[in-house]
Order: sequence, then C-alpha cells, then structure tokens
Amino acid sequence: MPGSDRSGKRDPKRIVESVETRDADFTTLSGETLDALYTAADLDGFDEKRDLGIPGEFPFTRGPYTNMYRGRLWTMRQFSGFGSARESNERYKYLLEHGGTGLSVAFDMPTLMGLDPDHERAEGEVGRCGVSISSLRDMETLFDGIPLQEISTSMTINGPAAFVWALYVAAAEKQGAPRSKLRGTIQNDILKEYIAQKEFIYPPEPSMRLVVDTIEFATNEMPLFHPVSISGYHIREAGSTAVQELAFTLSDGFAYVEAAIERGLDVDAFAPRLSFFFNAHSDFFEEICKYRAARRIYAQRMRDRYGARSENSWRLRFHTQTAGCSLTAQQPENNIVRVAIQALSGVLGGTQSLHTNSMDETLALPSDKAAKIALRTQQIIAHETGVTNVVDPLAGSYFVEALTNRMQQKAEDYFRQIDAFGGVVPAIEEGFQQREIGRAAYRYQQELEARRKTMVGVTDFIEAEEEVEIPILKIDQSTERECRAVIADVRRSRDNERAEQALRRLRAAARGTENLMPHLLECAHAYVTVGEATDAMQEVFGAYREPAVF
Repeated sequence: MPGSDRSGKRDPKRIVESVETRDADFTTLSGETLDALYTAADLDGFDEKRDLGIPGEFPFTRGPYTNMYRGRLWTMRQFSGFGSARESNERYKYLLEHGGTGLSVAFDMPTLMGLDPDHERAEGEVGRCGVSISSLRDMETLFDGIPLQEISTSMTINGPAAFVWALYVAAAEKQGAPRSKLRGTIQNDILKEYIAQKEFIYPPEPSMRLVVDTIEFATNEMPLFHPVSISGYHIREAGSTAVQELAFTLSDGFAYVEAAIERGLDVDAFAPRLSFFFNAHSDFFEEICKYRAARRIYAQRMRDRYGARSENSWRLRFHTQTAGCSLTAQQPENNIVRVAIQALSGVLGGTQSLHTNSMDETLALPSDKAAKIALRTQQIIAHETGVTNVVDPLAGSYFVEALTNRMQQKAEDYFRQIDAFGGVVPAIEEGFQQREIGRAAYRYQQELEARRKTMVGVTDFIEAEEEVEIPILKIDQSTERECRAVIADVRRSRDNERAEQALRRLRAAARGTENLMPHLLECAHAYVTVGEATDAMQEVFGAYREPAVF
C-alpha cells in the first residue's frame, strides 16, 4: 500500500510526498529544505515544559510577557527623519497626530559618520537619507513641542551614538525632563557595523569601550532607557539568511554582555535594559520561528552561561522592522502587501515594537501619504484581524516547533564556529561573518536569476508599461544651506571657551579609562558639534580601515 511501512501502518508524510508536485524549490527564503508535511515524529525529544513553557516564563519561547497584546499592544514606531531638524519636527508631529505611539529617528549619512553638514565629505548628502543633527540646537528643534518625558524615542545611530544620545539627554533636560524618566532606545550596536552596515568610525576596541560606557551610564542614571539595541536588521539587509541574522545578532549581544561583566557590572543590573532589533522578511513562518528561537537561546545563555538570576535578565525583547531589501521599485504598490505580511509575522512572533516600511522607500524617503498607509497597516493588524486576542496562537504546530528547533540548532553551530576564532571581534577581523553573509547573498541572487525564487513584478508577473505615479519626497540644496547656516550660527553664538574646555576634558578622559558619558554630556550642553566631538575622540582612538575580505 502506498505510504505504508512494513507493518502496513500508513505514514502520512510518505503519502503526501508520493503525490505529484509542481516544479518548485520547496525551501524557505533562506534556502532551508522543507518537508511536505510535519507530524509529531518531527518533534522527537521535544519537551513541552523545557522547550516551550508558557508565555512570560522561562525559556520565553512563547513570548516575553504572560498576557502579551491582551495587556498592551506593541509600540507603533515609524522610522522617520529627513532634511533639517525643523522639517523632521513637522513630520513627527504629523505621525503622532495620526496615532503613532513612539518615534524612531533616522539620521542622514553625515551624522551617521560623525560629520557636520559643512564638512567637505557631507556635500550633497545633508538631509538626504535622514535628518541632519549637528548640535544641541538641532536636537532642541527636532523635538520642539514634543514632551520627551511622555514618549518613547528610538535613535538609529551607531558610530557617534554616545554623543548623539548625550545631545538627546541634554535636550530633554532643557525641557525640564529628568534623565531618569526618559524612555527609549539608542541603537549603538557597533559590532554589526563591522559585519554589515559599515558605518564605523573608530577601531573595535575603543568602540566597544563606548558601548559599555553607555550601558554603565544607563544602569546608573537612566533605568528606563535601552542603551544598546543589538541589531540583526542590517545583517539581514546585507543579504544574510534568517539563521545568520539570528546567530550573528545574538553572538554580538553576548559579546556586549561579556564586555560589561568584564567592566565589573552586575549582569542583573544591566541585562534588563538590553534590547534587540530584528528584520521581518517575507518568509512568514521562518521569521516567526526566528523570533521564538531567539528568545529561547537568549534565556538559556543568560541564565546558564552568564549567571543571571533575574527573570528580567533572561527575557529578550525586540523591535522589528519590515524588510527594506524586499521592497521593489517595480509595481511599488505591491510593497503595501509585502509589508502587511511581514508585519503580521513580527506580531505573531511576539515583537514589542514595530516599524512598517512605506511603499515608496525604494524610490525616496517616504511621502506623508505612504507613511500614513504604513502606520494604518499596523493599526489594522492590531484592531481588525483578531491576532492580538490569543497569546502565541501558533504554539504546538508541528511545523512551527520543528522549524524553531532547527533554527536554534543551526545558530548554535555558528556560535561554535565564532568561539573557535576566539570570539566575535577576532571573527570579524578574520572576515568570517562578512564572508558567510556574502555567500548567502550571492546564492539568493543566483536563485532569483535562475527563477528558482520569485519576486513578483521583477522576475515574474512583469508589466511592460507601468503607469502608477508615486509622489516622491525630494530634498533639495536649500536644506543643506539651512543646516550649514544653523551650525555657523551655533559656533558664533555659543561660549566657545566653554566648548573648547569641554573638548579638552573629553580628549584627556579618552586617554584614560573613565566613563566618557559625563564628558560627552558636558560637550553637549556646551553646544559642541557632532563633528567636533567625533574628531576629538578620533585623535585619541584613531580611525578604522576595513581590511579586504574575499
């Protein structure tokens, strides 16, 4: 009998596999081969109490909180920032007025690289891919009329993160908000810059020092703020697989934990303030399983390897952003559908915060209309689909649990390979993570070009003449002139002696071992610019030049 074993018992997996199938690669987006059917046999050795548990309890596979979205919805952030601080302030107010519950600040390339808008390397880039911020003046303008004590703010910046955070804290204090009451996240994940995004300034060792300085400062002074958001998003955008994103992100996070412990910090004092940032790509179930595996791996390691005693230290919380690399310039309205599906995977995976990309982001910074549609997508998921009514509704699915287990096993394989290099930084210096990502990206591109993978509107279902008109947000040269005028006025009107003294003290502290955050805050209040603070530290730390990786 077809699909039967020797005893005559019918095997449902063999029955399904014996039926004729279409010509397709039945793999995940990352290339993981999938069975046609999953049964209890795929969960051999699975222990429900050990591996699954209940939401809000170790190992947190089912979610970091007991009642999840029945208690509180995720924070709906829209990644936004463009042009000058004045222009972005208007967009922030627009988003908050239309139901946004948090802000996520996008900075332009000069700011990300620690350059002022009047630097020669900034020409033509000011305000183009985010907002230009060069001093406390700009930060005050950016949040004018927005009470920082009442909202949660995420800032996506890494190389100059410590100083930009100091500018934010200084702006809040000028509003009258005590730093201890501020809530939000600074990305501040420098390791993934060396791996994927390449917006580094200093060599790894002093860069790690700055990250630990911010962790220590937040632990002592700002208990509601997340001083680092360990980011897999950019690793995935660089072309990694889901497993690589999972493994490289968590290994970076564990490197920060180890560095903070080496500094002398109690793991239970700082670990609850660490957060993570993952990509939501298009393979629906693979993404959900990635998030579930991440929580379980993190909980087990924090308890068993790093000796954390508090449940808050075991509990991985994360922000999610839909996959920018999945969006297409062709038939851009299709991106609305892609984003909705990706956002739903983030919600079913248990995210604490979510950003949905706008349909026009392959063409330009988002227009008001596109940004509002992206926000409405989250609101429809939250209030119309019913998925928030039940905590982790996919738990117990043979497929979901088997794929979660497989992703954990493959991530653990990567951890062993990284350990063999001597840790994350030596592995980066040898180009290990970079090579792995490059190979994955190349393989996927080959699959697209061979049409073994489909991208609607690009590889298939192509329209010869597209007539969809998408309004484009354009940043012209007037923005650059405005930002240069502002920084010139700052340098004229500030107390320049105070600024120079603050910079001298920063350089002296950088040569030693003390925490640099108090000195960066002094510089912020003295209206020192991003470029000036960056240059002062670079004089001591040097600049990083990436070796070629083949």
